[in-house]
Amino acid sequence: MDYKAVMKLALERGFYFPSCEVYGDAHAGFWEYGPSGVSLKNKFLELWRRELIRRDGMLEIDGSQIMSRSVFEASGHMGNFADPIIKCTKCNSTFRADRTIFDITKIEIPENADLNEFDNAITQNNIKCPKCKGDFDKTKKFNMMFKIGIGPEDEEAYLRPETCQSIFVDFPRLFKTMRGKLPLGIAQVGKSFRNEIAPRQSLLRLREFYQAEIEVFCNPSKLSETYRFSEVQDTQIRVQTDAEPISMTCKEAVELGIVPNRFVAYYLGILMEFYEKTGIDITKSRFRKLGDKEKAFYAEVAFDFEVETTIGWLELVACNYRSDYDLSSHAKKSKEKFEVMDNDEKILPHVFEISMGIDRSLYTILEHSLKNDKEHERTVLSLKPYLSPIHVGILSLVKKDGLKEKTDEIFLNIKRKYDAFLDHSGAIGRRYRRLDEIGAPFAVTIDHQTLEDNTVTIRKRDSMEQSRISISEIDSILSESVAFP
Repeated sequence: MDYKAVMKLALERGFYFPSCEVYGDAHAGFWEYGPSGVSLKNKFLELWRRELIRRDGMLEIDGSQIMSRSVFEASGHMGNFADPIIKCTKCNSTFRADRTIFDITKIEIPENADLNEFDNAITQNNIKCPKCKGDFDKTKKFNMMFKIGIGPEDEEAYLRPETCQSIFVDFPRLFKTMRGKLPLGIAQVGKSFRNEIAPRQSLLRLREFYQAEIEVFCNPSKLSETYRFSEVQDTQIRVQTDAEPISMTCKEAVELGIVPNRFVAYYLGILMEFYEKTGIDITKSRFRKLGDKEKAFYAEVAFDFEVETTIGWLELVACNYRSDYDLSSHAKKSKEKFEVMDNDEKILPHVFEISMGIDRSLYTILEHSLKNDKEHERTVLSLKPYLSPIHVGILSLVKKDGLKEKTDEIFLNIKRKYDAFLDHSGAIGRRYRRLDEIGAPFAVTIDHQTLEDNTVTIRKRDSMEQSRISISEIDSILSESVAFP
């Protein structure tokens, strides 16, 4: 299924929709999750915590969304966090230079390239304003951070453009109070804010978006001593350096020098295992190694985890080896000490980052899971049962003869433990179809036989198989199927 089908599903089944929708597109780039989307997002994050955070005993914090200018001066965002923009000299419309050039010519220029590269491409290809065909002025840089004022003195501050900076500035306290030991992973989930020039395609380019970020602090002299590497050494990852992605084990990636060391390879491996459990088609994924012009200003080595969709390859996770860039910058700016003891050695830790875009990940899961079952004339959202917004639909065949009351009783017992949906009205076939579209793996129907022998019909979403079970079996069937792996 394609982007349009996912959008139709999202709007009709309460996954997500535009913010302030009744006022048109005045708030472009801001989207809101409905009940189905919130349920899917929460389950996705619980899987993320199980598979990455708890696996390695990482710490999780919840930092402030507003931070002082000093933080972003130290981090480099004041000088480097900018997109190239071009402005029409005729109608004054503003566009992102790299996107406009690609849309018209299919020429890809990295967003952090020299400004004259954009100007040359515009001149050589005679690119005009898409709105009025006017000429463009010279390319400029536009800082994407949202500036705000604090208090009556309007003290300068900014909404965070990424969630990681509070992890860096909090590191000395966290390492001390939590009795930290390297390597130490610190994670954070929350919203970041970027004043995107041209937000588009719903969840794929937002001005307000969710990130799940992990910063792993390590001793740079021990990157080949990752004792848990054996857990992922045989995990297959698809790595692209030049042409097509090549499938290889984590061990082979290190031995071939494609991934620099076991430390980085370990986290690429567990990230791949996580996404496989989300239901994304891993054969359509790749770790793309970024060149010098593509890497973020703070990265020494960078891999983007990307997944192919009907609208192209989407970057879901940025994996950056940030060395000591952040801690040394904040130490210099704040005049505080960021060194820690690793056994008997005093060091300034290096950092490996796993920065995950939650919204893009959820979109990709929806697209890869949405199926058109032409044989049975239905649309099916074949989510992993543990990610489904609704685990089970509880349906009465009719509302009379005591069936409504029995159905309500079963629903009350089920909903305490599972996400259940109660539905009394409409043809049973149409109710099944609605549950299929929202991804519910099971539907339980209460009929007249239920009143005689305490049995119900349970229907499986993907196979449409129906069987008769006792009411007492519902819990064990759901428990086994919707439990996290």
